[in-house]
Amino acid sequence: MSRITTTLQSLQQAGRKALIPYVTAGDPYPDATVDVMLALADGGADIIELGVPFSDPMADGPVIQQASERALAKGIGMPQVLAAVKGFRERNDTTPVVLMGYANPIERYDQRLGAGAFIAAARDAGVDGVLVVDYPPEECEGFASALKAAGLDLIFLLAPTSTDARIAEVARIASGYVYYVSLKGVTGAGHLDTAAVAEAVPRIRRHVKIPVGVGFGIRDAQSAQAVARVADAVVIGSRLVQILNDQPRETVAAAGKAFMAEIRAALDTL
Repeated sequence: MSRITTTLQSLQQAGRKALIPYVTAGDPYPDATVDVMLALADGGADIIELGVPFSDPMADGPVIQQASERALAKGIGMPQVLAAVKGFRERNDTTPVVLMGYANPIERYDQRLGAGAFIAAARDAGVDGVLVVDYPPEECEGFASALKAAGLDLIFLLAPTSTDARIAEVARIASGYVYYVSLKGVTGAGHLDTAAVAEAVPRIRRHVKIPVGVGFGIRDAQSAQAVARVADAVVIGSRLVQILNDQPRETVAAAGKAFMAEIRAALDTL
């Protein structure tokens, strides 16, 4: 059983909702990524999504696009991302880490170091799952099988436009959790429709038996609570990235911890 599954099952048994923050590796300070990850866990994060910087992030809004650009300008690539996970694991061996990004950096890594190199390196670094935005389920069964053999989960996005057939196809391959994109748009959009989410999640559950997380458009305790009433997990990215980017190096980790603690407290009132 993966660390992700163990964590989510434990939360469900306790009647609690999972809090999943997203941060871009290397942003805003390359030497602060591990400190920020540790602080997020200390603040109440249950799983951490660590973004792999990429030059053409199709699902990401301006905030995360700019974070990727800043990280790339500082030389952050897959080797540095994996090194950050390894550094985190040296001090935290319980909080699951999911790498979130795009196919290009993964495939480039394998081109440089050999077939299967990414999965082996991710496993060795302590990664627990991978979310590849532009890997549709029908084109990555081999990748999913290789991840599973290495003990890693493959997480998929679902959208408001996903048909029942697509949801069922994702359910056949996905593990860990599925990530429902709460709106027709990019990360950080401000028009979260919680009523629409409340209608969508039960439809997803008819096909998907693993936990359902919801993200995109969640910015504060109020929106997190609203989503958590119907979902198993709440994913917060753009607002956290903004908060971190506004901080000097010496307070960036503390700011992340404080924001997590605020959201965690709100979720725990449900």
